[in-house]
Amino acid sequence: MTTITIILITIVALEHFYFLILEMFLWTKPKGIKTFGLKSKEFAEESKVLAANQGLYNGFLATGLIYAMIKNDIEIAIFFLICVTVAGIYGSYSTKQIKLFYIQAVPAIAALISCFL
Repeated sequence: MTTITIILITIVALEHFYFLILEMFLWTKPKGIKTFGLKSKEFAEESKVLAANQGLYNGFLATGLIYAMIKNDIEIAIFFLICVTVAGIYGSYSTKQIKLFYIQAVPAIAALISCFL
């Protein structure tokens, strides 16, 4: 993997570890409520188990990307970057928030492009 590919994959992995923290540990806190535009603290409390599950999956994505870099395996990296891209596209579509596409999918797409150059 090239240096730029490693940097781009690292950015995507760090993003997803941050999503893990937001969803698993900060969901019911002011930071989590504001970040995700939740309607109330009560809603955050009611949905925190689902958010924690989402956070766990984001952690799996990040871990897979880190593993790919440790093993220097471009195919594993491509697999996880495609997963992140699909998650970003679907998340943006299902929530009608285009910013999710830019935050999640675009960095993964950039890393994917780098993998093929």
